[in-house]
Amino acid sequence: MVRAAIAAAAEADPRDVPVGAVVFDAQGRELARAANAREALGDPTAHAEVLALRRAAAVFGDSWRLEGATLAVTLEPCTMCAGALVLARVGRVVFGAWEPKTGAVGSLWDVVRDRRLNHRPDVRGGILEPECAALLDTFFQQRR
Repeated sequence: MVRAAIAAAAEADPRDVPVGAVVFDAQGRELARAANAREALGDPTAHAEVLALRRAAAVFGDSWRLEGATLAVTLEPCTMCAGALVLARVGRVVFGAWEPKTGAVGSLWDVVRDRRLNHRPDVRGGILEPECAALLDTFFQQRR
């Protein structure tokens, strides 16, 4: 699943940080994918996770609840995206690289496992971490 997210990250506009996210249904079928598009769309909420969740909800049809779905993403989600995962009732989150500066799924914060919230997805981080981190390292090295 994270390999699919890596492929989605490759679709990012060259101006956007290459983060990719893919939503899978409970049977493992891909529902939607997206890459970061903040720069391309001029939208501060156009993170890969949010865009993929919106597209997956459209595929689900009459419900925004993505119960049983898995979101795979190349980078640990931020607070906005972690909140969206909880609100969308995503069942599982798997991600590649940890994000110690803004990560909200175990690094800086742990929004998705906060016991005060009504939904807590299962989380597994560090999947294919070297490959996912390399995407970011390459992008930021080219910017310097």
